[in-house]
Amino acid sequence: MPWTYRHASREWRAFLDDAKDRMDLVSDNMAYTAIDAVFQVFRARLTAAEGLAFASILPSVPRAIFVHDWDVRRDPLPFANRATLIAEVKAIRPHHNLTPENAIEATAFAVRRAVNARDFERVLAELPPPARDFWDVPNVDPAELQPRIV
Repeated sequence: MPWTYRHASREWRAFLDDAKDRMDLVSDNMAYTAIDAVFQVFRARLTAAEGLAFASILPSVPRAIFVHDWDVRRDPLPFANRATLIAEVKAIRPHHNLTPENAIEATAFAVRRAVNARDFERVLAELPPPARDFWDVPNVDPAELQPRIV
């Protein structure tokens, strides 16, 4: 059995806590909404093959969130500047969304702490440069990005 399935709850709790703490949110529901919105905005700009390659390196619960309700028949949108992407993230579930301005960076931080760095970099290298830029975590000490669950 893959490790990520055996330890799905532990991985998810660590991932959710990392994102929630970085976004300074008070509830799991708020953090989940922000994470889900970030994933939706990112995957809308990928082909199905690119998105599935990206999802394959995520822990099991974030992977499920990433692909949930994804209409893979839609053509990918072009990447936009960060302000536009954040506005799109905030527009998802607007009546239940208290997503902060740093939602993309906070989710990127949580993703990077939850995945194998080599696998993550390999998948990102196969994506267009704006897709790689989406997951940047500026001004973060690389030591902070070490996997939380080993």
